[in-house]
Amino acid sequence: MVVTREDEVLARAAVEGLLAAVELTPKPGLPDAREADLSGLRWSARALEPGLAAMAAAARRTGEPGKGLRGELGAVGRSTERAMARADGGAGLHHGAVWPLGLLVAGAALAPGGGVEEITGLAGRIATHPDGRAPRVASPGSAVSVRYGAAGAKGEARAGFPHVRRASAALRTARAAGAREPEARLNALLTIMTTLQDSGLLHTAGPHGLREVQDGAREVLDGAREVLDGAREVLDSTLPLAAFDRRLRERGLRPRGSGHLLAAALFLDGLR
Repeated sequence: MVVTREDEVLARAAVEGLLAAVELTPKPGLPDAREADLSGLRWSARALEPGLAAMAAAARRTGEPGKGLRGELGAVGRSTERAMARADGGAGLHHGAVWPLGLLVAGAALAPGGGVEEITGLAGRIATHPDGRAPRVASPGSAVSVRYGAAGAKGEARAGFPHVRRASAALRTARAAGAREPEARLNALLTIMTTLQDSGLLHTAGPHGLREVQDGAREVLDGAREVLDGAREVLDSTLPLAAFDRRLRERGLRPRGSGHLLAAALFLDGLR
């Protein structure tokens, strides 16, 4: 497969979006600079770049969001997950991030210069096709999606990534209100958390855990509609953001799906 300079640029932009999400501090319930050595997360993210470039190349070569492209993306995605596992020693630091980023990289390759709506729409059209070569073993995420009727990662993609679009709008709104960049990104993350049916959370914590994340994120946003000043507020344990963060960490609630979709939104934002 011939990978062009344009494909490499898209892959690098996707990884930069993932790194930006990783380094955002504070992030309720998620690893950030306060508690984690981010070097391993950065190394793992960089391991995704060759695979994402190959996905962009596949999209550019096929030229349409069809079944053939879906099969190619699936094969490259599984290979990329294995490469990431070798890079982080099997820790799975970014497990699940390849799915949204790969589809959106392909969508961006199909629509050079396209906006958020066009790229997410194309990614959604790719995701609607079945992957005939995918393993037939049900994943924990797909199992709980069936059990609870949650959209999960596949449903999010097939719908054209509505939470990525919402996060993109939240970024624009916060910036227009005068937010600093970390504040705007935190607003976008919390916006995703309020409604995302995170199948990973459902698997580890059930519907009560998912609802606690959604309700808590909504309370923080409702209590700080002007603009969140997260970097300072998290130091004061009496403030809503810090209390929400502490509660998630104490109960082991990790909204990783929201983190991946924030990375996807930051990738598309970087393309502008």
